[in-house]
Amino acid sequence: MTEHRDVDRRSPDPHDPGHDMVAQTKRELERRGRDAGAVKRSSWLPGPGQGFGVTFAQIFRKVTTEEYPEVPKVTKPRYHGRHVLNRHPDGLEKCVGCELCAWACPADAIYVEGGDNTEDERYSPGERYGRVYQINYLRCIFCGLCIEACPTRSLTMSNDFELADDNRADLIYTKEQLMAPLLPGMEAPPHAMRLGEDEKDYYVREAAGAAPPVDPAAGARVDQPVPGARS
Repeated sequence: MTEHRDVDRRSPDPHDPGHDMVAQTKRELERRGRDAGAVKRSSWLPGPGQGFGVTFAQIFRKVTTEEYPEVPKVTKPRYHGRHVLNRHPDGLEKCVGCELCAWACPADAIYVEGGDNTEDERYSPGERYGRVYQINYLRCIFCGLCIEACPTRSLTMSNDFELADDNRADLIYTKEQLMAPLLPGMEAPPHAMRLGEDEKDYYVREAAGAAPPVDPAAGARVDQPVPGARS
């Protein structure tokens, strides 16, 4: 092993009395100058010319003009827009009031209060449902962490981005505003479970390869997707 002659190789403390910070900076710059090699230029143009070249290149590009709001803006398929609370094919709510979305929200924009289901008044499969659900779009940053935290895929994000308003109170969306609409074959809750005996039949129904449910009254399938939402 090579033994260093200097005992303490640490930088001097700038707070020590009599320490010359200017002299130390000059010594460090000289040492860096000796260690650094020659800098090779990637262009024969001077520095200001390279900078203005970027500006001139943008001048001759075609300007893209969007006729919004006359022409609606087309977003990407996985755009993070307004939230949607989805339903099961029989109309029951997928939200079970677990509040995991509220815990995962970094902006504290989601407020959830769970309620207990009863046999006479059932809003979702299982024991609980989201009795109160609010999203404050004054705080929401549309990060999508609440979507990842939802265990039942109840909360998804649509492509709706037109959320501007002149009233702060109107930007706090309630459960009634966030719930997905009822599609043909769905029944507005509360009502009994139509797809099985317990909540397990709801969440493993597609994985088990079971046939889609049929509405006895209409005789039609009720597995239509919710428009504007990704389940």
